[in-house]
Amino acid sequence: MQLLAFGGCGDAQALMRALQQARVDGVVYEDLNDPTGVGVLSFSDRPEALVDGVRRVLGAFPGLVLKPEFAMLGRTYSLGYEPDLRETLIERPRRTVLNPAWRWAVWYPLRRSGKFAQLSDQEQRAILAEHGAIGMSYGAADFVHDIRLACHGLDKYDNDFVIGLIGKDLFPLSAIVQAMRKTQQTALYLDRLGPFFVGRAIWQSPA
Repeated sequence: MQLLAFGGCGDAQALMRALQQARVDGVVYEDLNDPTGVGVLSFSDRPEALVDGVRRVLGAFPGLVLKPEFAMLGRTYSLGYEPDLRETLIERPRRTVLNPAWRWAVWYPLRRSGKFAQLSDQEQRAILAEHGAIGMSYGAADFVHDIRLACHGLDKYDNDFVIGLIGKDLFPLSAIVQAMRKTQQTALYLDRLGPFFVGRAIWQSPA
């Protein structure tokens, strides 16, 4: 999955048509913090599609000004115990970003500190379980649904992960970030968090 953000989009409808005609799988977001800004999320199980298809459309579209600080690229991943890898790696992330009821999104990168990597597996699991319990409670209530992407070696700032928070309303997406501040992972073992792209979907490719 790749997120690219642009300013200077004078005709979002034309951009949506161009992406649709190119059969790009993705989402176009209105940038909440820029009245002429958009974010384009694209995804494929073939990384060359992000170059051959998406690059061609966006590179030829007039007026778009790239915001490089919001460029995010990551790959879905498994933890090793999932019973259905296709569901974990492809189907669930796709359903999440293309659900027409979940139009709000907050995307951001993060990097863990080296101290986390030096912890034992048991200590890491306990810290991640605390973090994950909050996420599962928000998901069970249909407040927030997450996308987790690994970006090791793919991010120019050497971040570790890209996170997408998706939901019906914006408030819970902000609230879960606030709630996560108190976890050990965020408070003690993160070097960097953000920048945050906040958008509302105005186009989603067919699910």
